[in-house]
Amino acid sequence: MSVYDRWHLTHPPAGTQPCKCGRGRNKLYPSADHEQGKRWQVRYRDDTGRQKKANFADRYGDNPAVHAEAFDADNTAKLNSGGWTDPAAGKVSLSDYARQWRAGQTADPATLRVYDGRLKHIHGTAFGQQPMSLLAKRPSMVQQWVKGLDLAPATVRHAVGVLSMIFNAAIQDGIVARNPVHATSVVKPPKVVRRSIVPWTLEQVEAARAAMDDRYRATVDLGAGCGMRQGEIFAVEQSAVDFLHREVHVRLQVRIIDNQLVFSLPKGGKERTVPLDEQVQMALAAHIAACPPVEVTLPWVGPGKAKSRTALLLFTRPGGQALHQALFNDQQWRPARRAAGVAQGRENGMHGLRHTFASACLAGGVDIRTLADWLGHSDPGFTLRTYTHLMPSAADRGRQALAAFWSGGAASALDVPSRKAK
Repeated sequence: MSVYDRWHLTHPPAGTQPCKCGRGRNKLYPSADHEQGKRWQVRYRDDTGRQKKANFADRYGDNPAVHAEAFDADNTAKLNSGGWTDPAAGKVSLSDYARQWRAGQTADPATLRVYDGRLKHIHGTAFGQQPMSLLAKRPSMVQQWVKGLDLAPATVRHAVGVLSMIFNAAIQDGIVARNPVHATSVVKPPKVVRRSIVPWTLEQVEAARAAMDDRYRATVDLGAGCGMRQGEIFAVEQSAVDFLHREVHVRLQVRIIDNQLVFSLPKGGKERTVPLDEQVQMALAAHIAACPPVEVTLPWVGPGKAKSRTALLLFTRPGGQALHQALFNDQQWRPARRAAGVAQGRENGMHGLRHTFASACLAGGVDIRTLADWLGHSDPGFTLRTYTHLMPSAADRGRQALAAFWSGGAASALDVPSRKAK
């Protein structure tokens, strides 16, 4: 790379008169661009070999953003080290690059719809029109955008997460050198106040179950007794219930995508197996005898080329269709929740039965790793953070262990033969 003087000719044609820019014997001859635009030009090739150029008003200085020689040296060092980013590419607006990023996403339709909802707060805004390179250098501009989002704290945090994904992709594309969202001393999304989960009591579970129509009562047993999500309960197949080995295989869920019911894999694309206790076995057996499973075909959203999938479902509407979340909640779950004496609120949706399942498992000594597998959590740390307040304390476990010792139910160290004994 080199720095060139755009205003003056290196080899002027014969008869060209020098301009007033030269001093003494150092005569300079004007070019066609003399005194037009920035004088100093850096010409270079990017990492693919394409010719590039950048113009500067000043030649000497330490700032690569405004001084030609500093830019030249900085560019050369980055190209040699592999950390080069295209200065011209960084001029693309955040909104334009976000559209490009979104077009390349291959997530399931529901996730893509969530991305679109978050991107609405970028497209058509002054923030979205800013160059990617400028935002990468100015985390304070990102924070101003965050501050101006009139959304729930959890939604704001998710929007910031999507923005971070966009900048991570831009780094890989060589558009920018850093992600401004990672400047955590500047970019601070609002904190989400998480309420401690309060599991339902057995009396509340039984009251909710009794308030539901006969054909749907066993859904409560699967929620509180197997920790299944609502959509997974709606998609339980007859073949998924293994009465012999006392377990349920969670393979499908019913979802609503673009106002249409579809089958897909469980959340996170993870199938799992959950133990089946005697109470739930009896409830399911009685349900199958009273309401024989119905074959249902829905569009398939998931891996593979299949456009639809057919399943023999345990729970359907009276007409044989798959259960619809909105209709089920309005006609069954909300009346059941009122019968249980539980307050209205999102935290007391049918998902609350999973918390009851988790609470019972922890009280019974199930470890976090196993509980995470049963609940379908990919990160046991999330399970721990969610339910840590429901776990027996170390003091409680210590009292139980000592109670077992004093009652003769646990061996003491004195009962263990010494390794030195012959």
